Amino acid sequence: MTRTWHITTVTDAARARIDTARLAAAYGVPGMERTCLTAALSAHLRQCLTKGGTWRLDLETATAPPEDGLLRAVVTSGDDACAERQPPWHMTVACAQGAGATAVAPAAADPETLAGELLCADEDTALVLDTLEEQEDLVASHREELDQTNLGVLALHAELDAASRGQRDLFAAERKARTEAEAARRRLTFLADASAVLTASLNHDEIVHRFQSLLVPEYARGVDVWLFDGGDDEHPNAPRPAAAVVAARTGRPQYAADHSGDLPGVDDQPPSALRPEVPLLCVPLPTRRTPLGVLILSPPGARWDADDAVMLIELTRRAGIAMDNARRFEHNRDIAETLQRALLTDLPTTPGLHLAARYLPATHGLNIGGDWYDAFRQPDGSLITVIGDVTGHGLHAAVMMSQLRTALRAYAVDGGTPGQLLTRLHIFLHHLQPDLYATAVIARFHPDEPTLTWAAAGHPPPVLRTPDGQVHTLGAKPGAMLGIPLEQRIPDHTVNVTPGSTLALYTDGLVERRAQGIDPGIERLAAALGTFRSADLDADLDGSADRLLHPLLRDSERDDDVCLLLCHLHSRAAEMARAPVKLSSF
Repeated sequence: MTRTWHITTVTDAARARIDTARLAAAYGVPGMERTCLTAALSAHLRQCLTKGGTWRLDLETATAPPEDGLLRAVVTSGDDACAERQPPWHMTVACAQGAGATAVAPAAADPETLAGELLCADEDTALVLDTLEEQEDLVASHREELDQTNLGVLALHAELDAASRGQRDLFAAERKARTEAEAARRRLTFLADASAVLTASLNHDEIVHRFQSLLVPEYARGVDVWLFDGGDDEHPNAPRPAAAVVAARTGRPQYAADHSGDLPGVDDQPPSALRPEVPLLCVPLPTRRTPLGVLILSPPGARWDADDAVMLIELTRRAGIAMDNARRFEHNRDIAETLQRALLTDLPTTPGLHLAARYLPATHGLNIGGDWYDAFRQPDGSLITVIGDVTGHGLHAAVMMSQLRTALRAYAVDGGTPGQLLTRLHIFLHHLQPDLYATAVIARFHPDEPTLTWAAAGHPPPVLRTPDGQVHTLGAKPGAMLGIPLEQRIPDHTVNVTPGSTLALYTDGLVERRAQGIDPGIERLAAALGTFRSADLDADLDGSADRLLHPLLRDSERDDDVCLLLCHLHSRAAEMARAPVKLSSF
């Protein structure tokens, strides 16, 4: 359906506007769209009246799909020439679903009624304004809510930012703590490893030499050890930094540089006149009494870290104690060796019978123990040779060994066979020192008898080399150890000997190895003794003893003393026995 209005005057425009509003209401156009339609139409008609002429308003509804439910207003010029130049104005609004054409009375013709109807036509505008006011209130409410929300968001962002900064600070603190913990662990590990290296040696010169490899280049650029006794100083009269002299005098660490060191427990000193451009850390090497020397260090960089300095001071303290212990050990070792040598007597000289003895202390610990050998004559002209081993090491074992040797000499003055002498030693040791034991072998040579008498008490068996080069282990049943709480009579054994024979007495340190036991060692000794010729033993028994020991001891370090006594009947023993003094001849 289409309705048309021809508009020439304002009154025509007012009627058209009123009718359009009524028709839009009749077709169920919503108030907002209806107000928009009438307002836009009024504005366009006002422009048309300003231009003058006749204008045509067509209000049509769609009757065919897909335009059902649409109301369209079209304004065109009544002048055909103008209509070609001026495009039509149009506006389309939606109608209510299912709305149909209804009879709508046209606007009144008289001005007074027309004005009233025009006012009524603006009721939609008033409703729209009320709606707009409500919308404005709603918008204001939403704006206030939005402002509150924005403030909350800003506050949340501030909290998140603060939390983020706090988290970053925590991460930084954690990284710093982890770095410090790792550095502390590294220092403690180094301190433990370096302490183990320094204390592993009992040679104070070697401890001094190890400082350089331990500290350079990570903890020091240079290392100088000033020992007050000059024991390991390559330049004993070289000038020393003043800070080192102060450290030696006061016993406190000193730091010499043109800046403050800020090192805990360290006194600051002016830079050294010898090398003013190099900072120096001078740490005393402490002992139980007075400092042993001063350790002079230059930093690996511009200066030391405080924790590194504390670690270096502690390492120096431990090194000083290790050096003091090493010097004490060396001193005690020298005393022990001197004592041990003093307890081992010179061997007697007998025509036709040559003796050679070797004593080698253990390579670990103090070189003093209970191994011993001896050779002396009895009143009847017999020669007693003995080798023994008191259990244990140290001064106590050495003293007990000396007492046993003295007691044996005293018992031998009254005569007696080797078995009888060992039996008396067993009783003596049991009553003198019940918690100490010993082993021994005694062999007796008589100038008028072609036999060797021997007895053993818990000791490795003697080894006899005959002139034909055969080697025999004298393995007859020995007695038990000396000193054990057991009553025993140790038996004697005899074996024929001829010129050119060699008897080897030894202690278990020569033949016993922890991984192999003692029997393989005795076999090696027998095999080595069998390689010698009688002529070699006649000519140089001392050299033969050295050559015998060398292959037996080269396989490992000794953890026990070694004692060897060789008794060799010269191949011309009978001729050499024809001496003026019957007592000393064979």
